[in-house]
Amino acid sequence: MMIQDYEEKILDLIDAMVTTASDDELFASGYLRGHISLAAADCEQEGIDEVNALKQRVAQSLKDNANELNPADQVLVGNLWTSLQEQVG
Repeated sequence: MMIQDYEEKILDLIDAMVTTASDDELFASGYLRGHISLAAADCEQEGIDEVNALKQRVAQSLKDNANELNPADQVLVGNLWTSLQEQVG
């Protein structure tokens, strides 16, 4: 699977959540969307098309910016990221 396809599937899952998501889930999905899109753009710019590279960049970005979130929100975002990856496969 190419990064663009993977990103699209993840963002489609996020979009589908909007109708049923709690405020916390909406916050986490919006926060995560930014990190995913930025990581995908970076990969594209560098000519990288391995989904694992995208996953690593998102994980590193979340880690690098952990100070933006309180511990509970960090867990919420991390769990959502894990769940989305599992759904896409």
